[in-house]
Amino acid sequence: MFDLRPIGYVIGLLVAALGATMLFPMLVDLNDGNGNWAAFFEAGVLTFATGGLMAFSCSNSVGSRLSIQQMFLLTTGVWLALPIFAALPFALGETEARTVDAFFEAMSGLTTTGSTVFSGLDDMARGLLLWRSMLQWFGGVGIIVVAMVFLPELRVGGMQIFRSEGFDTGGKVLPRAVQISSRISVIYVGLTLAAFLSYLLVGMGGFDAFNHALTTVATGGYSTRDASFGAFKGNAEYVATVFMVLASLPFVRYVQLVGGTAQPLFRDSQIRAYLKLNVAVIVVLSAYQIVVNGDASAGTLREVVFNVTSVLTGTGFASVDYQLWGAFPVVLFFFLGLIGGCAGSTCCSVKVFRYQLLFASVRTQISKIHSPNGVFTPRFEGRAVTEDVLYSVMAFFVAFVVSLGILAMLLSATGLDFTTSLSGAAAALANIGPGLGDIIGPAGNFAPLNDTAKWLLAAGMLAGRLELMVVFAIFTTKFWRG
Repeated sequence: MFDLRPIGYVIGLLVAALGATMLFPMLVDLNDGNGNWAAFFEAGVLTFATGGLMAFSCSNSVGSRLSIQQMFLLTTGVWLALPIFAALPFALGETEARTVDAFFEAMSGLTTTGSTVFSGLDDMARGLLLWRSMLQWFGGVGIIVVAMVFLPELRVGGMQIFRSEGFDTGGKVLPRAVQISSRISVIYVGLTLAAFLSYLLVGMGGFDAFNHALTTVATGGYSTRDASFGAFKGNAEYVATVFMVLASLPFVRYVQLVGGTAQPLFRDSQIRAYLKLNVAVIVVLSAYQIVVNGDASAGTLREVVFNVTSVLTGTGFASVDYQLWGAFPVVLFFFLGLIGGCAGSTCCSVKVFRYQLLFASVRTQISKIHSPNGVFTPRFEGRAVTEDVLYSVMAFFVAFVVSLGILAMLLSATGLDFTTSLSGAAAALANIGPGLGDIIGPAGNFAPLNDTAKWLLAAGMLAGRLELMVVFAIFTTKFWRG
């Protein structure tokens, strides 16, 4: 019989912990004299009680090892259950959001997508603004743990190639997850604190600095202003750029760096490829702005650096409506968002390492065509790549492209135009944030979309954040038979 108790125990604990964290935005609103504090109190009590009861009822399963099926269900279940309860403050609070909008916002926050259905952020209760930022911060550290513990164990999307990165689970998933989380959390908090202090140093207000530190390190993109980073032009953009880059690097390298080993950080081919790509796109778009648009001002070049980094990392901040730059930058940004940062970071999308493995496989096949009798093996980080890793990567690419096409068609069937459908599907599956076009572009938001489209996009965010296969597998009959 399939035992759901270990899954319920972990989900219950996390739901209860989420309810406890609602105390912080409640205190902010209470201090401000804003009646919105009551919404957080009600949501917090309900969430904590529900999670606590669930964990208590399943506590007799503590110590049980998780099977592969249980790990798939746990990984998906966590990212489905938490947004349901995280949506309560939006539904009960001053926003009085409808169920679909509240869930969309919570899912976008926890998956660090950054797409929003809310406007009027400048006048919104500070507790709600803080809650949005906290959700992204929780999601950022959560996905690192998933990427370093569960996905390699589940052999999803080629992630098994990272099983030897100093965190071999050896079947003891939950205890190992706690150990890894503790190491990562210290570094994650340290980066967040450094970002907060840096924002303060360049003149950002304390509340804005704290919220943007949370969402920058999480590469989430939620802002306290409707204009996003357009309200903080100047040195704050450089600070954000630095920390978006730092957050997009593998956190295992930071763990090794703190442990006294710096060489892996500087020798990582994934990091080098990612940084080279970022710099190359910045140079190309800067040249485009100078030659085509005739704009060589320091402000424009700063905006190029900031927005390119934001799109590549999937953060979703925007300091300008870059659609006004021309057709070429828009198309480039679309494909740039489908690349993403490094594996084991807070970044989203396909990830650089998969493109490296794809190109290595293509080179190997070309070499075999030229020299049929030769022996050629694709390599990554100096190691031979096994066939199961390559098959997993290829399956991920196929699943991503097919999912992108299907989601775009479903969105168009709800009445959305081609640009909104395609860019919205990409923004959800790659967890980028803003899409393209007049509605969901960097100058708009997702509020005008119909309810069906919002539910579809929320499902896309979940699938994209968990590398597609984790979610898709539980809908197969073979999974349940196993």
